[in-house]
Amino acid sequence: MNDQSKKTVILTGASRGIGHATVRRFSDEGWQIISCSRDDIPDHCKRDPNWTQHIPTDLAEPESVEAFVREARQLIGKGPVHALVNNAAISPKTPYQERLGCLNGDMDRWREVFELNLFAPLILARGFAGALQRGAKQGGGAIVNITSIAGHAIHPFAGSAYSTSKAALSALTREMAVEFAQLGVRVNAVAPGEIETEMIGAEYEPMINRIPMHRMGTPDEVAACVFQLCSSDFSYVTGTEIFVTGGQHVY
Repeated sequence: MNDQSKKTVILTGASRGIGHATVRRFSDEGWQIISCSRDDIPDHCKRDPNWTQHIPTDLAEPESVEAFVREARQLIGKGPVHALVNNAAISPKTPYQERLGCLNGDMDRWREVFELNLFAPLILARGFAGALQRGAKQGGGAIVNITSIAGHAIHPFAGSAYSTSKAALSALTREMAVEFAQLGVRVNAVAPGEIETEMIGAEYEPMINRIPMHRMGTPDEVAACVFQLCSSDFSYVTGTEIFVTGGQHVY
């Protein structure tokens, strides 16, 4: 992390889907990247000179989150962090392949969902607050939480545990925006709708009829929105949640 001419972003859930696309976008823009996920990154990504560090981390385990913060802070030293993107999330199923609902599923699984989807973003924001404040003094200092359309309306494939955790993350974004403004750090959220990732199956096809743009979105389209929220073009935007849904959220 010695190239002080480059901005630095920390991003969770980087190994696939929206997270992976977001890493590519920041790298293409010349940012250096510290990332984490449960899985290692693809081999070809290890040759990316901007993808400085990837730290395998289980964000559902508080001890693992704290270890990631310690290791990343050692890499950063007294340098700035210009953006934190809280992308990692889980939406597990019961042993019967049902989404976790109010009447089914183990409560420990509910707690796991909230540990990763809600508490990990809060712990990371706290852990990197000082570095983000230093980034704010250089024209950066932004946090983007990846929420979901499921946090705002009933979704047929997102269980209650996932949906309520994302609704809580939306509320947390607003609260963080007020408190982190004291540090000069902006906090916003991006709420994707139906995005074409490896999690999407044939059962999602009927959902297209409820999307005004009549197609699913791409991870690159979400990544573009995340990047712009971290740019100087959005320097007076905080406490906002942007829906990347093709208009689906208006129904």
